[in-house]
Amino acid sequence: MALVLLTGLALIRNGSGEFDVGPPQPASAAAADRAPDKAGAPAPLAFSAADRIRVKAIRVDAPMMAVGLDAEGWVDAPPPDDPNLAGWFTGAVSPGEKGTAVVVGHVDNQRGPAVFYGLGSLKKGHRVEILRRDRRTAVFEIYGIEVFDKNNFPGDRVYGNGGTPELRVITCGGGFSKRNGYDGNVVAFARLVEVR
Repeated sequence: MALVLLTGLALIRNGSGEFDVGPPQPASAAAADRAPDKAGAPAPLAFSAADRIRVKAIRVDAPMMAVGLDAEGWVDAPPPDDPNLAGWFTGAVSPGEKGTAVVVGHVDNQRGPAVFYGLGSLKKGHRVEILRRDRRTAVFEIYGIEVFDKNNFPGDRVYGNGGTPELRVITCGGGFSKRNGYDGNVVAFARLVEVR
């Protein structure tokens, strides 16, 4: 599965990047902890589709759609013409289940910033809420945020299953060229800390 997800990063590979000031990039001090704290974590939830993502720290309140793989085997992205739409990758667990759930979205499009434009500015301790179809909200706390080169993306580290409910939120980042798009991916690492 990690290999499929690794190749699937093309979902957000073609952001426009044509703005004077690019999206915020993570600080080096925001690197993910090596051993997430599992003490006091809520019990994993059963499967439920994800409906909405909220990240108050960067003013995200967006609907979510299920995304799978496209005809070329890449993780399919939400339509780029809707800047306020995120995708939950159905090839991984649902947010709150045991394992690593994956949420993706564009950093920008031809008209301007998109849903995860501010992702790189998140800090450890910020929260991500996923509203699920079962009317429960899975609340995740960021424990790291990093930018990785697409050519050396650490798939096992990003998508690996640590045995507890985790979340990865991914968008484009790093340098940009008109020819190749963004050369990296911003990845927010988060763990389940509350269920409402």
